[in-house]
Amino acid sequence: MDAIAPAPVLHRYQTREALAEALATGVAAVLAGAIATRGSATLAVSGGSTPKRFLERLAEAEIDWRNVRITLVDERWVPETSERSNAAMLRRHLLQNGAAEARFVPLYLDAPTPEDALIDLGERFQRLARPFDAAVLGMGADGHTASFFPGADNLAAATDPTTNKPVVAIRAPGADEPRVTLTLPLLVDARLLALHIEGEEKLAVYETALEDGAATDLPVRAVLRAPRDEPLNVFWAP
Repeated sequence: MDAIAPAPVLHRYQTREALAEALATGVAAVLAGAIATRGSATLAVSGGSTPKRFLERLAEAEIDWRNVRITLVDERWVPETSERSNAAMLRRHLLQNGAAEARFVPLYLDAPTPEDALIDLGERFQRLARPFDAAVLGMGADGHTASFFPGADNLAAATDPTTNKPVVAIRAPGADEPRVTLTLPLLVDARLLALHIEGEEKLAVYETALEDGAATDLPVRAVLRAPRDEPLNVFWAP
């Protein structure tokens, strides 16, 4: 009998600031619990503009950041000197003050294309403790999450629930640069899996993706339907 994905839990907040506070508090508690239990914690977060408030609130958490490993769920294939770099955004908004002591595991390497770096990246992520303690995803208005874009060349490989590859290179019409993304199993195995969305438009996309028979070109459905012991937690504010 196939495993069944538990229904996601939608947490609604009046403001984006309240959402950021609640999400940061929840993630910090999970990281602190992992450190207390196993001596270390691993966190994967998203880039873009939506998570900035959350990352800034999380950076204020008083936990033992020296024992936290932080990575991104995906990255544009640009160096940190680019304003498009998710790693650069992460350094500005999360890796500050006490959180600067965390170990950051980047997805970008100095190579011409993501394909040139896949072996090295694969080895890097195979060494990270699994499952992740927390993974926080975002979602675009086109239904993409991580770099699971509609029409992407390697979408099937990236969302294959049986793949043992931790990282896949992605090119898509909706992405301005080549990208590299963590694969579906690595993300949905996280002990705490959260989807952070803001605005009425994205809420409507999320609700459409939940529907039976919904458009198959909403890649976030792969996450929503992935079997898990604990439900996906969706954090939304208008």
